[in-house]
Amino acid sequence: MKKVSAALAALLLAGGTAAHCAEPPQLTARLEPDSIAIGDRFDLLLEVDQDVMQAVEFPSFTPPAESGLEIVAVHPADTLARDGRRMTLRKRYTMAAFEEGELHLGRAEALYLDKNVIDTLRSAEPLRLTVGTFAIDSTSRTIYDIKPQRTLSFRFGEIGGYLVWGLLALAALVGAVLVAARLLARRGGVAQLFRPAPSVPPHVEAIRALEALHHRKLWQSGQHKAYYSGISDILRTYLAARYGFGAMEMTSDEIIAATGRLDLPLKSRSDLTAVLRQADLVKFAKAAPDGAENEENYLRAFYFVEATKPADPEAEPSEEKQ
Repeated sequence: MKKVSAALAALLLAGGTAAHCAEPPQLTARLEPDSIAIGDRFDLLLEVDQDVMQAVEFPSFTPPAESGLEIVAVHPADTLARDGRRMTLRKRYTMAAFEEGELHLGRAEALYLDKNVIDTLRSAEPLRLTVGTFAIDSTSRTIYDIKPQRTLSFRFGEIGGYLVWGLLALAALVGAVLVAARLLARRGGVAQLFRPAPSVPPHVEAIRALEALHHRKLWQSGQHKAYYSGISDILRTYLAARYGFGAMEMTSDEIIAATGRLDLPLKSRSDLTAVLRQADLVKFAKAAPDGAENEENYLRAFYFVEATKPADPEAEPSEEKQ
């Protein structure tokens, strides 16, 4: 133990003249117990009686391997008593001994600061530890070798419980499989589990898309092109899915011509033409319709889808009329 922390020096300086004039601390040490059996634990107790302004540092050490001693635990220092300027500190080390005999541990030591000088405290009496062992009387007792492992015969009782529980678990599993198979048979078989979800009709997708576009309030924030591009794309997607022609790759004139060959209500054809023409003006001529016209074109697209959806929801898209 060669170093003392800066905290010790600070405590010494803070103590001032009173610490300089105080008597040196007194160190006492003892072992509890001082006689043990080999492998047992014991405590090394260091007690220091000192002035409150004196700085003392307890040792931190590791016993050499050949000593047969081992540090098991180092406990924090405790304040045992305090009377005016005097106080008593205790430090406890729990140790174990693994060498028999009379161990001479010498005198315990600790460091303290006095007038900026590091000094060593030593206990008055050296420490001695008696470590005993077990005496074996070989004259009255005979020492035998370890007996070999004994092989026992197999008994069904050793695995009977596991076998019974295993059979019960297997029966429960088979029962669960049979019940599940019966339920599946009532509902159309295993194939029903992997049947794809029914597709959403084109008119339902178009209505949902138009409502979502309307809630975005694009034209209200000056985004007329995004608003009309959205309406145009929704109608093209609906026409391609509903009537089976490539509306997504067609111009507005081509779409109007293609829908002219379909059996559509006159108002629906007129609404579609108005929306597509207005969309072209906004996208290519940078037109900016007023709010009433924007709302009117949304309603035209909405009612076009409603008026042209199939009467039977399960009906397939009709073929384009030749």
